[in-house]
Amino acid sequence: MSFGRVAVLMGGKSAEREISLRSGNAVLEALKRKGVDAHAFDPASRSVTELSGFDRAFIVLHGRMGEDGTMQGALELMGIPYTGSGVMASSISMDKWRTKLVWEAAGIPVTKYEILTPQSDFAGVVQRLGLPIFVKPACEGSSIGISKVKRGEDLEEAFHLAAKYDSLVLAEAFVDGSEVQFPILGGEVLPSIRIETPHEFYDYDAKYFAEDTRYVCPGLAEEKERELRDLVLRAFQVLGCSGWGRMDLILDRNGAPFFLEMNTVPGMTDHSLVPMSARRAGIDFDDLVMRILESAHVG
Repeated sequence: MSFGRVAVLMGGKSAEREISLRSGNAVLEALKRKGVDAHAFDPASRSVTELSGFDRAFIVLHGRMGEDGTMQGALELMGIPYTGSGVMASSISMDKWRTKLVWEAAGIPVTKYEILTPQSDFAGVVQRLGLPIFVKPACEGSSIGISKVKRGEDLEEAFHLAAKYDSLVLAEAFVDGSEVQFPILGGEVLPSIRIETPHEFYDYDAKYFAEDTRYVCPGLAEEKERELRDLVLRAFQVLGCSGWGRMDLILDRNGAPFFLEMNTVPGMTDHSLVPMSARRAGIDFDDLVMRILESAHVG
């Protein structure tokens, strides 16, 4: 298949810029190894109008202005096929609160949660959700701005930290269990990955830099893996997602799943989970990148 000139969109202006550059460069090198006429394109330093000179776009922009439907909309206006989910699915999935609303309506299990504001009764939130509580910006990724609150008196401070990154702040009840992530590629759910970290939780450092984070793939027993696969795919589809992505959930001590969030442009660094799971499924990194590129679409 001839792909023409391919723009690898990386960097951008979000809080996840550093990771996006690492992901983007890994994708760029893989495409070049496959003989694709691929070029780095950083929207932070170039106008999106310059994309008119490209035939396809491989989106590796994490966070706002790249993963949230804005870049997808611009590419659709220009008629340029792009990788990943469309405008609506990208926009909803970027917003953890609205993702939960869609999942709840579809019967997908989610953790107990509340929206926090400066006027919130923080003591009441603690009473209703219990401790610990995770506090996070609704529209950020890579665990940026997240706190694990163990004492009720620390909840308001955690709110103000998260509010630096987003006007919408989410408080989620703690679920004692295992964090499990399911990559999805072309409508197929790949092997799960169970994350084990000595950190307080799977934070920014544990995700991208720590050498003591442990990944188990597949992360679940074969029977449990099969049991969850259809539910994961359904959660992906009810958001309108397509192409590829990564579903994050937690299993409590009894094995009951609670869906946390959907990542429509997951990381592609040396610590990233989608390449790790793909390898387990027999797909090496370069082939994974090519399969994602082949799925590029308009609308």
